[in-house]
Amino acid sequence: MAARLVKRCACLLREATLLAPVVAPVGRLRLASVAHRTLTFSATCPSSHFPGPLSGLVEKEQLSAPCPEHQEVERLIEKATRPEELLELLSDSRCLQESHAALMLIQLSRLLSDKPEDRASLVQDARFQQLLHLVDSQISAVWHGTLVKLLRSLYALALPAACRELRSVEQEVRWRLRRLKYRHLAFLAESSATHMRESPELLAELLLHLERRWTEIDDGRTAVALMAKTGHLSEPLMNRLEDKCLELVERFGPDELRKVLVTLAAQNRRSVPLLRAVSYHLVQKPFPLTKGMLLDLAYAYGKLGFHQTQVLQRLAADLLPHVPSLTSGEVARGAKSFALLKWLSPPLFEALAQHVVDQAHTVTVPHLCNVLLAFAHLNFRPEREDKFFSLVNEKLGPKLRSLHPALQVDVVWALCVLQQVQGEALRAVLCPEMHARFLGSESPKDQSTFQKLLHISATAQLEHPEYTGPLLPASDWAPWLLACDGKATPLQKELRDTLRGLLGSPSRGSFAVATQYGWVLDAEVLLDTDGQFLPLRDFVAPHLTPPSGTQPLPPGAKRLAFLRWEFPNFSSRSRDLLGRFALARRHVRAAGFLVVDRRAVAEELAK
Repeated sequence: MAARLVKRCACLLREATLLAPVVAPVGRLRLASVAHRTLTFSATCPSSHFPGPLSGLVEKEQLSAPCPEHQEVERLIEKATRPEELLELLSDSRCLQESHAALMLIQLSRLLSDKPEDRASLVQDARFQQLLHLVDSQISAVWHGTLVKLLRSLYALALPAACRELRSVEQEVRWRLRRLKYRHLAFLAESSATHMRESPELLAELLLHLERRWTEIDDGRTAVALMAKTGHLSEPLMNRLEDKCLELVERFGPDELRKVLVTLAAQNRRSVPLLRAVSYHLVQKPFPLTKGMLLDLAYAYGKLGFHQTQVLQRLAADLLPHVPSLTSGEVARGAKSFALLKWLSPPLFEALAQHVVDQAHTVTVPHLCNVLLAFAHLNFRPEREDKFFSLVNEKLGPKLRSLHPALQVDVVWALCVLQQVQGEALRAVLCPEMHARFLGSESPKDQSTFQKLLHISATAQLEHPEYTGPLLPASDWAPWLLACDGKATPLQKELRDTLRGLLGSPSRGSFAVATQYGWVLDAEVLLDTDGQFLPLRDFVAPHLTPPSGTQPLPPGAKRLAFLRWEFPNFSSRSRDLLGRFALARRHVRAAGFLVVDRRAVAEELAK
């Protein structure tokens, strides 16, 4: 510490000597007073390496009256185009100021930013090691702005984590954190936070200072950049940054609004107040939104599951003119985002389908799969479906078996929803080797895939009488299906209570009926020709697993299946069921049931 203190005193005396003729030519007394104030302030503030008043004066004076020789060195550093030109300055007889070595390292990192193969050889160069030693010996005299850039440059040069000079610069930054301006802290976080994993103490202190001084943020760019770079590292800091974005959101442009939403989506943070504020400004201000912005916004809203009708209407309307210029990847991304939002814009989806057909030679199999799954999720069939599904069968048919097993099931299930599946695709996924992969798995994703296999098998049985097999074998998966159905919703409970009151006897109805088709009926009743309830257990029930009952149904008897549809089962702002639930209604009807599927069925029966 004593050596560092002496070194600082010498540097400050030298700076004061340089300043004396510029500040005022009043002789030795003026120089002595400047030096005295400098040393006194530094000695009384051990946490500060640069005194507040003098540091500003020195910077101002250096900018206003630079030494010609120093200015020439800085010009040579700035205009260097090869690392060799910078390293040669060390051997010149030129006078290098304290910050010149740091500036040379910064310029070296810029020159080698896209040449990783040259960095290793540079680190072994003796002149580079000399430059590092020179920076280390003069580190206390380097200005704040240059210091934070120097640390970023040393990280970019991929120096070893145990490098003494790197550790020295990190320690110097830690000592100065309290003195750095907030823009310097933000620069450190934005450019170097990912490299500070080897120095957790520095990263922790940096995050702490950013959080404590968050009120100093006065521009949207800083707030947005910090959210993206450091928000995931500190929950308290992210909360502060969200508050600051709410404060500054009126000044945000379209790109900053996009970055805020994408950052929230990347961190899966559903900050409703901030989402509402951003949505309000997207609706109220006529921002020109580029194709990339529209796709990013749709992705963010879809990932967060945040529905704002006016925003989604604008996104769909603004994206429609850009459809001819979209790549196959952008088409898939846009379709998937709107599918996650359950937002079906027929003009947009018609344009996407037509664009896929027009650009068939550029559409890849993964992108086509994503588009197909999006269409199935929304139960959307293009007006010119023949051309579209011909392309799907042409592209996917030969390559179906080469896809990942779960993706194979997803694709065939989507074709079942859209009523376009063919026998070869059914055979590909209903083979014993396929369903053995997923049966009994505890993974939610595998359970969902196996349930889709049940739906595919039901499609083969109920809608493709010419299909000869294989099918999913009758097994003990019905209890598993009930377990996957989840706990009852308020509407489901109300439906059960209302039906129990109407039926009078438990034998006249069943609830939570697991069928062999992969669907769970909310309730099932049996009516005779006079509309009277019949006891279910007395009559044959081929839809159960295993089938139950022995008596055939009386002539004219009808089975009623109650299917409740709740808000999440429909497309946004629509009465159209999503693809999965439209498939359920189709299957239950094909199994011989009369379907009662009004959302307010409990209220209607109560009347």
